[in-house]
Amino acid sequence: MNTSVAADTKIPDVGHRERLLQGMARAVAARGYTQTSIADIVREAAVSRRTFYEHFSGKTACLLALYETASGVALGVLAEAVDADRPWQAQIEGAVRAYLECLAADPVLLRTLFVEILGLGLEGLAVRRRVHRAIVDFICAAVPDAQGKPLDREMGMTVVGGIHELVLHAVEEGREADLTALVGPATRLVRAVALR
Repeated sequence: MNTSVAADTKIPDVGHRERLLQGMARAVAARGYTQTSIADIVREAAVSRRTFYEHFSGKTACLLALYETASGVALGVLAEAVDADRPWQAQIEGAVRAYLECLAADPVLLRTLFVEILGLGLEGLAVRRRVHRAIVDFICAAVPDAQGKPLDREMGMTVVGGIHELVLHAVEEGREADLTALVGPATRLVRAVALR
């Protein structure tokens, strides 16, 4: 995710928290979440262990924050790809492509965020749900249904769940770097749900 919190991504260096998220991204990209320690994170961030604990209660909290931050960046890319002055049908493929390219920009981090978040139990599920709700809110506002009304939330969740399941399937098969192959099916899903 070149515009996300990828291992090589530049979050504006405005403080220690952001440096720690960058450090977490780099450490996870190099070692995987399970093998990443607090020492790895602080070394990558070039901050002290004390500074880490001023911002996060532990490694899990840092991963959850990284997940939310990276997902927020991806949602921002999606939002930037949409022009409210143009019909949504003309924009959907470009918006889906921009979102998937953002996700694919860092395959190692993508795998960690799509797979490791599921292993964090209820905390991971809760943050995943919050992120999905934010994307659903965006989709419901940007994509009207067949009657021209905002897409309802259940259909918005169908789109988000479907696209993320396509991405997870690609990750499981080791196709993280080629998510643009999903543009066609993801675009068809959005159109089918909206025009039902």
